[in-house]
Amino acid sequence: MSNRTSSAAEPASPEPPVGERLTLPEDEWRRRLDSERYHVLREHGTERAFTGALWNNHAHGVYYCAGCGAPLFASNAKFESGTGWPSFSSPMQGRVESTTDSTYGMVRTEVHCARCRGHLGHVFDDGPDPTGMRYCINSASLTFRAR
Repeated sequence: MSNRTSSAAEPASPEPPVGERLTLPEDEWRRRLDSERYHVLREHGTERAFTGALWNNHAHGVYYCAGCGAPLFASNAKFESGTGWPSFSSPMQGRVESTTDSTYGMVRTEVHCARCRGHLGHVFDDGPDPTGMRYCINSASLTFRAR
């Protein structure tokens, strides 16, 4: 297991504004991301449960997109789901978008970074109050900065 608290896509200061898009050619994504992050973020891969560096992180701070550095989730939205992936009840406003994912013979809601469209994971309607949502996110798609 590698340390996923920092990456080549360290969040720039100031943070990119909501609504800003980042589009790069695939060869540039391959250059910027290690093979695991490329597989998850650009090829819609999934890491094995309980293997990611951030699933059991309890520090206070912000989770950022490992592809582009956009802030995605605040630590106060993280909860223990028992799934082996970081789980959040809600994203930061305007930072995460969704699409329908009908792979593997099922229909799910995929979530991706609104800025770079990198695959993050999926959202389910079995989360805690007040949202009732569980954003089940791959650690490889995230970096974390303690606050």
